[in-house]
Amino acid sequence: MSQHAAFIAGALSFGYLVAGLFFLKFWRRTHDVLFLAFAAAFALMALNQAVPAIIGIPDEAASGVYLLRLAAFLLIIWAILRKNIARPH
Repeated sequence: MSQHAAFIAGALSFGYLVAGLFFLKFWRRTHDVLFLAFAAAFALMALNQAVPAIIGIPDEAASGVYLLRLAAFLLIIWAILRKNIARPH
C-alpha cells in the first residue's frame, strides 16, 4: 500500500471513529440500542480501513478484511429492522 493510500485509510478511520463516538454519545443519553449498534458499526468500518494499512495488505478482496465491512452493514440492518418491526403487545 502506498503512503498516499495509507494516509487516506488513516483519515477515513479517524472519520469513522468520530462518527462512532457521536453515536455512542447519543446512546449514553437515550440508551437506545440503535445508537449503540451504529457506534459499533462505525468502529468496524474504522477497523476495515485501518487493518489493511497497518498490516500492509495490497488487495483487500484477497484478504477477507472486507468481512469487517459486511459485519458493519449487517449490524446496521439488524438495528434498523429491530427498531422498526412492530412487536405484539
